[in-house]
Amino acid sequence: MSAAMFPALFFTVALLVTTAYFLLGSIPLLVLKHDTPLDARFVRSFFNIYYVAAFVTATATAISFAFAGRVGLAVGAAVLALIAAVLRRKVIPRMDAFGAQIQTSSDIDAIPGFRRTHVTAILINLAQLVAIVWSLIALSRQAMQA
Repeated sequence: MSAAMFPALFFTVALLVTTAYFLLGSIPLLVLKHDTPLDARFVRSFFNIYYVAAFVTATATAISFAFAGRVGLAVGAAVLALIAAVLRRKVIPRMDAFGAQIQTSSDIDAIPGFRRTHVTAILINLAQLVAIVWSLIALSRQAMQA
């Protein structure tokens, strides 16, 4: 294994840990009733931190795989970074809007809408985790064949 693969593996594990940690942390937050602005702000902040951490670790993973000459894995990690950036631009404002509606109690659909957004973000996070684990399995198979 080339020396360039060590940073790639390090950042891949960092991405895996980041994604798994936030997935495991976001599921218990479903216990919240999401009926107060404080609940909405906390969940929103939790996902905002996740999206930033996922973007940073996925970007570092993509760059390190590119330097290691693993273009396919670099592109995959870059796609994860792009997804994190897009989700941050889409999900966080949506959570903010539902949180504001919960605060003013002007919309009866605000709490279910916030909860749906929360669940959708968790499912996307789960899909990302599956993709990362799958890529690690594929990488290990390649290494064993080499």
